[in-house]
Amino acid sequence: MSALPATTHRRLTQTEVDIICTKHDRLWAARPGGARAVFSWCDLSGLNLSGRNLSDADLTGAILSDCRMKGARLDHATLYCADLQHADLTEASLKRADLRGACLRGADLTGADLFEADLREGSVAAADSKMGYRMIESGRKETEAHGVILAGANLERSRLSGVIAIKADFSDAVLKDAKLVRANLKQANMNGCNLAGADLSGADLAGADLRDAILVGAVTQSCQFDGAQMEGMLTDKSAHSGGILPYAEMLMAHAQWCESQGAQGRPSSFDGADLRLLSSIRGYNLTALSAKGAVFYALDMEGVQLQGAQLEGADFRSANLKRADLRGARMARAKLNGADLREAQLGPLIIGKDRLLPCDLTRAMIKGADLRGADLRRAILAHADLTRSDLTGALVRDTDLTDVEARGVKGLEIQI
Repeated sequence: MSALPATTHRRLTQTEVDIICTKHDRLWAARPGGARAVFSWCDLSGLNLSGRNLSDADLTGAILSDCRMKGARLDHATLYCADLQHADLTEASLKRADLRGACLRGADLTGADLFEADLREGSVAAADSKMGYRMIESGRKETEAHGVILAGANLERSRLSGVIAIKADFSDAVLKDAKLVRANLKQANMNGCNLAGADLSGADLAGADLRDAILVGAVTQSCQFDGAQMEGMLTDKSAHSGGILPYAEMLMAHAQWCESQGAQGRPSSFDGADLRLLSSIRGYNLTALSAKGAVFYALDMEGVQLQGAQLEGADFRSANLKRADLRGARMARAKLNGADLREAQLGPLIIGKDRLLPCDLTRAMIKGADLRGADLRRAILAHADLTRSDLTGALVRDTDLTDVEARGVKGLEIQI
C-alpha cells in the first residue's frame, strides 16, 4: 500500500454539517433534494453528530477529533484513515464500517456496535516508551492512540488480524467469530470478553486479563498466554473437566421427582457441574434444583421451571431463558451477561400464607441481557450490574435496586 499524499483539510461549520446531514437523510428517505454525505478530507473536529444517520457516508481522511457522535449510525461508512481522537462514539453503530488506519486515540466506543467492521490496517493501542501510546498503521504516518475504550462493544465477526492492541480495553466486549490472527493483545483488558469461535491463531495474549472470558470454540493454535490472568475462563476443555457424569439422566430423574411430587424419580445436586454438553433442557420442571456455581452457558432453557432453585454463582451467559420461571430462585453473584430473559418470571414465590420468597439477584452480572417484558417485582437486585441491558416493558414494582449499576440501560421504569 502506498502512502497517502498530504491533503489540506477543509474546515466545516456546524451549520454546513447539519445541511449535509439533512440532505443525507432525504436520500435515505427517498425524498427530493437528497445527496450522499461526503466529508472526505474535511475538518469536523469538535462538532456535534450525535444521533445522526451517516450510514454509507464517505469520511475518508476526515478529522473527527473531539466530535460528539454518541448513538450515531455509521453502518457501511468509509472511515479509512479518519482521525477519531477523543471522539465520543458511545452506543454508535458502525456495522461493516471501514476503519482501516483510523486513529482512535482516546476515543470512547463503549457499547458501540462494530459488527463485521474492518480494523485490519489500524492499531488500537500500542505502548511507546516515550509517548505512552501511539498508533502504528501500514501506509501512513504513525499516530497516537492513547486510552481507546472498547468496553462492551460488539465486534462480532470483525476483522482485526495483525492488529496491535496492547493494553486496549476490551472488557465485556463481544468478539464472537472475530479474526484476530497474529493480533498483539499484550496486557489487554479482556475481562469477561466473549471470544467464542474467534480465530486467535498466533495471537500474543501475554499478560492479558482474561478472567471470565469465553473462548468456547476459539482457535488458539500458537497463542501466547504467558502471565495472563485466566481465572474463570470458559473453554471447550472445561466442559469435560468434571468427568462424564450422566447429567441428562440425573436431570430427567429430578424432573420426574418434581412432577410426581416425590413419588417417582429422585432429586439430584448439580453444584459446580458443567451442563453445556446437554445443549437443551427446554421446558424441564427443575423446581428447587441445587446448581450452585454450575455452568449453563449458551444452553437452551426456554420455559424451564426453576422456582426456588439454588443457583448462586451459576453461569447463564448467553443462555436462552425466555419465559423461564425463576420465582424465588437464589441467584446471588450469578452471571447472566447476554442472556435472553424475555418474559422471564423473576418475581416472588408464594411459600405460605402471607409469606413470599423473593428472587435474589444480589451482585449478579446481568450486562447486555434482554429482560423485555420480564417480571422483576420484589426481586433483589442490590449491587447487581445491569449495564446495557434492555428492560423495556419489564415490571420492577417494589424491586430492590440499591446501588445497582444501570449505565446504558434501556426501558427502566420504576412503578409505584
